[in-house]
Amino acid sequence: MARVEIRGVWLTTTDSKAFHSQQNIAEAMDFLAETGFNVVFPVVWNKGTTMYPSQLMRQIFNIEINPQFVGRDPLAEVVTEARRVGLKVMPWFEYGFASSYNLNGGLLLAKKPKWAARDSEGNLLKKNGFEWLNALDREVQSFMLNLILEVVKNYDVDGIQGDDRLPALPSEGGYDQGTMERYRQQFGEYPPKNFKDGRWLQWRADILTEFLACLYQEIKAINSNLLISIAPNIHDWAYKEYLQDSPTWFQRGLVDIIHPQIYRRDFLTYKGIINKLVREQFTNTTLSKLAPGILMKVGSYRISPEYLLQAIEYNRACGISGEVFFFYEGLRQDNNALAQVLRQGPYAQVAAFPSLPDLNQGRVSKKASFIWRQLLGFWKNL
Repeated sequence: MARVEIRGVWLTTTDSKAFHSQQNIAEAMDFLAETGFNVVFPVVWNKGTTMYPSQLMRQIFNIEINPQFVGRDPLAEVVTEARRVGLKVMPWFEYGFASSYNLNGGLLLAKKPKWAARDSEGNLLKKNGFEWLNALDREVQSFMLNLILEVVKNYDVDGIQGDDRLPALPSEGGYDQGTMERYRQQFGEYPPKNFKDGRWLQWRADILTEFLACLYQEIKAINSNLLISIAPNIHDWAYKEYLQDSPTWFQRGLVDIIHPQIYRRDFLTYKGIINKLVREQFTNTTLSKLAPGILMKVGSYRISPEYLLQAIEYNRACGISGEVFFFYEGLRQDNNALAQVLRQGPYAQVAAFPSLPDLNQGRVSKKASFIWRQLLGFWKNL
């Protein structure tokens, strides 16, 4: 029986030259296919611009594409080159509901100030350098939905990907007049100043879950085989900090694949989080949807070959059939050192990307689950 695994990598514009020309894109796709990958997640939305000519962005903001790529269509180039070597393509809406990074809202809020998210003091919502659109606002949600549908309708993609900013909103937000009034109409009082109040957290998280439900339905109506992939932060930190209620997403069947960002720099911490996720959030039926996000490179950090192999081996021992790496350039450093590790080890044998029935029927058998529980005792003693 052919091996079925999710072997993915994020393609970024930050610290990367992969998008700089179609030739670079073609070379990247060749390289990933040769290394044993089967899916690529190219960024298509960040810094308030798209990586493809967007009619929606032109109409609303008079900026059709990231200025660096005027005259090209990097997304179309990725699709063409990925298809040539048999890779799946899942466009990644990196910024999601974030408007800008340390730019006071950037071009989006300069044009649409009413779209701004507000904190309890009425200031523009900012967290970790990112300024935010109001993800709870129906007009903002409509814009994001249409942006994603524009990609789905116009490109030969296999699905789309949200992340820790889609669907998401820092829990400090929701204090704009419109949202507070909606809350008051339902509960007879304005939202509490304590932004982590239980009812207030859940009410806002539910609005984002409804947005995801709408997005899921709209995409499946276009093509029921398209996949909805999300790379959120880890539950329940993601719920308390960014209103991402991933257990409810699963319960309602709104996510086809999930990639929690387990961006930890040592294996023991990674293993601990995997154990918690598998034990508390996933079942035999839903484990097939899990392919954790692993931090391969950021700044001067790069994962060690030992940790890389341990993480993949432990994933498989737990019945997890895949992972996604952040990000592509980590494979290319030191004369493609980490790519060689994968090529000669866990990715030496080709693996097919799972079909929708694979993901929905739960490929992990009870036997695999039993083996995992036995191995858990073994690994704990290492």
